[in-house]
Amino acid sequence: MRIVSLIASSTEMVCALGFGESLVGRSHECDFPPWVARLPAVTAPKFPTDGTSYQIDARVQAIVAEGLSVYRVDPEALDALAPDVVVTQTQCAVCAVSLADVEDALCRTVGSRPRIVALEPNALADVWADIRRLAAALGAPERGEALCASLEAGMRAIEATVRGRPRPRVAVIEWCAPLMSAGNWMPELVERAGGENLFGVSGGHSGILAWEALRSADPDVIVVSPCGFDLARTREDLPVLAALPGWSDLRAVRGGRVALADGNAYFNRPGPRLVESLAILAEIFHGGERPGAWEWA
Repeated sequence: MRIVSLIASSTEMVCALGFGESLVGRSHECDFPPWVARLPAVTAPKFPTDGTSYQIDARVQAIVAEGLSVYRVDPEALDALAPDVVVTQTQCAVCAVSLADVEDALCRTVGSRPRIVALEPNALADVWADIRRLAAALGAPERGEALCASLEAGMRAIEATVRGRPRPRVAVIEWCAPLMSAGNWMPELVERAGGENLFGVSGGHSGILAWEALRSADPDVIVVSPCGFDLARTREDLPVLAALPGWSDLRAVRGGRVALADGNAYFNRPGPRLVESLAILAEIFHGGERPGAWEWA
């Protein structure tokens, strides 16, 4: 079997299901496990990814407003790989190549006529459903069941360690300019890690967060994990937040409880490492550390 994964999270799923050796191609964002970097990338962004958060957001919104994915598929490269299965997603045109883009590329040039597996992870239960769907498409539904059971057991174990502890009021910032709160599976992770989620709706897309709303809520903990940013790039955005009027007066800022996190590797990837994401949140809320994954601002 020859598999091409066009999403970083699905690449991690394929490997966790034991099909890593069948991967023949990836997206430009797939980087875990580290060895996948040697595979050819068949996607690329349609815009420059450098610049400020405002500039990146403006470029993304301009493309999305036209009903387009912000990434492109290389049909010739995809055809050369002759995949049997191509994994993409329908959840977000900003997060990865869209289903329409993949179908167009396949219809035009890919002679192997692969099966398309389209994932749609809106909430935590959807992530488990996607793992099962992918495992079934790869002919190993039992592996999907086993992986989901293992991941859920890992989450329950983390929940047990924080049960009964004080629950801090938490705001998770998924983009700094404009200010956005984290949605989808993040509200569930916050609650399961022993926090009280203040913004964002489980199963709903991340949305604009009014500064006055954040200021009025005055959370105990603020987690900053911009989508697509590693820890170093997240650190660069801290001055954007610090410049907001009254930022230094917030309870979380005064108490030294603003956490910067690697959202790209963890929180923004709806795959097996959501268990590690939950562990990171539990550490932030209740004590612990994971160098390289998060730090106090």
